[in-house]
Amino acid sequence: MATPGRKRATYDDVLAAPEHMVAEIVGGVLHTSPRPAARHSRATSSLHGDIAGPFDRGRNGPGGWLILIEPELHVGDDIVVPDLAAWRRARMPECPDVVYFELAPDWVCETLSPSTAGFDRRDKLAVYAREQVTHVWFVDPIARTLEILALDGQTYRVHAVHHGDAVVRAEPFDAVELELASWWLPG
Repeated sequence: MATPGRKRATYDDVLAAPEHMVAEIVGGVLHTSPRPAARHSRATSSLHGDIAGPFDRGRNGPGGWLILIEPELHVGDDIVVPDLAAWRRARMPECPDVVYFELAPDWVCETLSPSTAGFDRRDKLAVYAREQVTHVWFVDPIARTLEILALDGQTYRVHAVHHGDAVVRAEPFDAVELELASWWLPG
């Protein structure tokens, strides 16, 4: 929440952020973080590759989703940029040609970094709950975990946590198996 007497951040503040930073506003406060490092990028891009074919394009899977990498979401007074987000095509049949999205997604994934984990788990998760995002995944490429949260009323409950090289079926993309080993850098 914004400090009393302090100017609330605006979209102009987001636009003025350096290009090498991700800028978000939650509770009137501007948050900036560096672009993702290799472990983070590998996990996010591998996950996207695993779900985009079967769910976004319907290749060897059920289709029915629109999946985007780092979409800018303007929900309420907040501006957030999840690593991945997906909308059921019943709610967003086509991808609009816009700079940002005002319709909250049905699923988001936050790939955790040491510098962003607290913000993702606390501030952004509260925004997702308020906006009724039904599923949130936290991928931790250092701990090598996939944590699946499901909306239960106004808050989330942990549905499952998977580790290491597990092969899993994870809601809402449980129609296909995901091989977590492919998400992690060696070491």
